[in-house]
Amino acid sequence: MSVRPEVHAFFDPATFTVTYLVHDPATREAAIIDPVLDFTPRNGRTSTRSADAVLEHIAENGLQTRWLLETHAHADHLSPAHYLREKTGAPIVIGASIVAVQRIFVPLFEAADVVPDGRQFDRLVQDGDELALGESTIRVLHTPGHTPACVTYVIGDAVFVGDTLFMPDYGTARPHVRRA
Repeated sequence: MSVRPEVHAFFDPATFTVTYLVHDPATREAAIIDPVLDFTPRNGRTSTRSADAVLEHIAENGLQTRWLLETHAHADHLSPAHYLREKTGAPIVIGASIVAVQRIFVPLFEAADVVPDGRQFDRLVQDGDELALGESTIRVLHTPGHTPACVTYVIGDAVFVGDTLFMPDYGTARPHVRRA
């Protein structure tokens, strides 16, 4: 029988996106999925308010961050994964096909400072890979479509699909969890 993880959602109203914090109840090991970096278009400023709220929840609940999981490269919001890695020491994980996405994005955004080889991430995962999360296992499913790098993370009875499935809420695709 698989372990039923604890799931906490942090909704960001500015982008209509959700950051998920998932933890193994027995060991308190946690993964942060698709974290949001706050951005104010009017003045072009970023802040870590949303990421700090997740970190505060982690501290208040005695959790240990083990993984920072990205389901795909996000065009609808910025990610504070590097900030969270500095704060927690947890590695950043994304689908190995991010390299294909980077090869498209680098010339499109004239990002001469980005080498399109995935080195910005700590672990590139592929279909069938597994990551330990306490007594739970994170299974990786390659789910290309929205981007070639999209992956889905299965943790116990929870499935985190990123923008693979489109929700009927605001007519947008948003990361969400589906419980079995």
